[in-house]
Amino acid sequence: MAQKQAITKLSHIDEAISDSKKPLAQKAEQAMPVNEFVENERKWQAAWEKSKIYAFDFKSKAPVFSIDTPPPTVSGRMHLGHAFSYSQADFIARYKRMKGFNVFYPFGLDDNGLATERLVEKSRKIRAKDFTREEFIKICLEETRKHEDVMISDFRSLGLSLDWGTLYRTIEPLARKISQRSFLDIYKSGRAYRKEAPSMWCPSCETAIAQAELEDVEMDSTFNDLVFMVKDGKGQLTVSTTRPEMLPSCVAIFIHPSDKRKKELLGKKAVVPIFGQEVPILEDARVDPEKGTGIVMCCTFGDQTDMEWYFAYNLPLRISFTKDGRMTELAGKYGGMKIRDARKEIIKDLGEAGTLVSQKQVRHSVKVHERCKTEMEIMNAKQWFIKYLDLKEEFLKKGRELKWHPEHMRVRYENWINGLQWDWSLSRQRFYGVPFPLWYCAKCNSEIPADEKQLPVDPLQDSPAAKKCPKCGATEFTPEKDVLDTWATSSLTPQINSQWGVDEGRHKKLFPMSLRPQAHDIITLWTFNTIVKAYLHEKKLPWKDIMISGHALDPKGRKMSKSLGNSVSPVEMVEKYSADMLRYWAATGTLGDDLPLQEKEFLSGKKFLTKLSNASRFAAMKAKGMKLDSFEKHRNSLRTADKWILSRLERAKKEATDSLEAYEYSKALAALRSFFWLEFADFYIEMVKHRTPEEKPGEGTEARATLLKVTTELLKMLSPFVPHASEEIFQSNFKSCAEKESVHLERWPEADGKLVDAEAEAAGELAKKIIAGLRKHKTANNMAMNAELAEAEVFIENGADLKRFGEISEDVKETMKVKVLALGKGKPATGFENGVALEMH
Repeated sequence: MAQKQAITKLSHIDEAISDSKKPLAQKAEQAMPVNEFVENERKWQAAWEKSKIYAFDFKSKAPVFSIDTPPPTVSGRMHLGHAFSYSQADFIARYKRMKGFNVFYPFGLDDNGLATERLVEKSRKIRAKDFTREEFIKICLEETRKHEDVMISDFRSLGLSLDWGTLYRTIEPLARKISQRSFLDIYKSGRAYRKEAPSMWCPSCETAIAQAELEDVEMDSTFNDLVFMVKDGKGQLTVSTTRPEMLPSCVAIFIHPSDKRKKELLGKKAVVPIFGQEVPILEDARVDPEKGTGIVMCCTFGDQTDMEWYFAYNLPLRISFTKDGRMTELAGKYGGMKIRDARKEIIKDLGEAGTLVSQKQVRHSVKVHERCKTEMEIMNAKQWFIKYLDLKEEFLKKGRELKWHPEHMRVRYENWINGLQWDWSLSRQRFYGVPFPLWYCAKCNSEIPADEKQLPVDPLQDSPAAKKCPKCGATEFTPEKDVLDTWATSSLTPQINSQWGVDEGRHKKLFPMSLRPQAHDIITLWTFNTIVKAYLHEKKLPWKDIMISGHALDPKGRKMSKSLGNSVSPVEMVEKYSADMLRYWAATGTLGDDLPLQEKEFLSGKKFLTKLSNASRFAAMKAKGMKLDSFEKHRNSLRTADKWILSRLERAKKEATDSLEAYEYSKALAALRSFFWLEFADFYIEMVKHRTPEEKPGEGTEARATLLKVTTELLKMLSPFVPHASEEIFQSNFKSCAEKESVHLERWPEADGKLVDAEAEAAGELAKKIIAGLRKHKTANNMAMNAELAEAEVFIENGADLKRFGEISEDVKETMKVKVLALGKGKPATGFENGVALEMH
């Protein structure tokens, strides 16, 4: 049965070959038109998908390499950062497959939550609040399917070796079921709790947000020095604030215990300017004596310290902001104004009242919601949280067990954990997302969790399995209206792929996963939360390795953004240059580093692929009729030049293999590119032309076999980076002598230590130096490279090289068309260059 399936698969590869009008490697010595590159790429993408050569085999006993692929947010088109980082992950997937692993490489779409809501609102020009939840969810599902189809098409154009049969969405029933199961598991463990508490809030999105969803942004602001009168009427104090609009929420004044002014102020009350409430003057060591006037007001709530003081000193709660970013009735005549507008009016009135004594322009860090860049507020609301601050040491320990690539990225993870101040806020006041799987008793407000057999559930439409409240016996229930933070589901991608709790055999096979590839900007969000969930559920790491990519930048090294107008469409780059050239550019980026978009790298890739095509065509022509294992027959009859190139191949192979094992794809490509261009193409191919005459195919069989071995092994090792061109070249030239029908079904070339020959390498280096010198002479004298030279005298500085000259002199002589090539005696008139000097006669 397995053989029959394999034959069916390969027939699609055959179809693709027959469809090729002009195979890449049959071109003349010129670059292939880019549009023909793109045409060939589409052909191979269709053939690979049709034949399912990248499908994961659940029945295979081969070792599994599973990849926790990032599911891109459905919020538009694929951007260049996607193309950059997904290509890099694909290099590893393809390499591991060639190393004999059964590679699980899925694709997902993160299509639930705030980003999707915003996309739908913008696309349809509607507002979620104008619809019922059921109506809006229906609209979201319709709209996201359109965008998903486009995104999938974009990602397919890169030639990623994804198993498209594993496609999942974070809003589909399976993902919702696993996300809700996760919540119930944490709820049962006692770590999920609900309480009325100060929560970080986005007034623009009108939802609670987690600490991980915040980012610090530098903003210009104004320090306003305000006079507060002391209640006894004999004194006053000055407070500096950048947020005078919080005056109606002021509940206390604090000074530092070491402040000399405390004797006059402690125990008294201050009157808040223009609003009039009286507040106590207290002392606390958390006051920074060097900031502003050294006296601060506590408002409910301006920041984390305000919350700490609120609880520590049992202060009253005064809320002056609404959930949509307006002033409440507590603000008096400013009620109903937007916060920024109220700030201007309050400053104006403070000035007229004589209580604004001075202003100073400052630039300071402000916390904003990373989705919409709106300044974060703190609102008191009933929210669900996951308790995890007591586990910080355990999370640090797990981070040290994980293998980070590059290692220094672990510092970001650790800094984030050390700076955590809040438990994980899970509640989101949105329509579109994964609902909390619970209800509340209408009589006693007890929590009624869903039965796991019900999952996935929507409490707004479904009823709990329990027919009555276990505490009071009431039979009416109120559904939880909030949805889970989207990261509560995205942090379960390993479990969604392994179908945790649904298919335990699959879960055991795939979890923990082998690799998480992701960008460095979401270490605090995705990496951390995924580790949290895996630890809370199974006390395990979710993966063994994590591979961190950088960002794609514009040519000036700036982050791409709509506001700068510097965004580049990867789809347009594929159409202009081809997917392989985009992948080639991505492969030049060092692991973890940002990479500016330089189109010269695309042109370099085009030149490289053209050279590879021509070299492969030459090798195929010379090795016509040979099989890939033909080399073994000639292993003992190799000339020094053959031994040199084979030894250099082994060095490049080892460097490429070691680099890919360490996820250092750019080092692997650099090693292969350098070997191919600077040694194989520039020298060896030229050195064996005279040994392999077309009219005498029986001559130079050891050189022909060496050409075949080197070229095909290079193609295999380059195939993870440029899969389309590698396949086209392989099929056009080596299909008849290969064991497999696709280069991507071939095994990664194995190391052959017997071919490493330091002496042959030294002789090869000597040959390169002499050839380079002869080329330089011909160029300087406007001579063609195939023009004959009567006599060249070679002077060699290194004594060991004198012995090697005899081993390579014949090949050098024939390569450079020199009638007489002799060793010089004495010292050269011109001096040595790299240990060699030439004199022409």
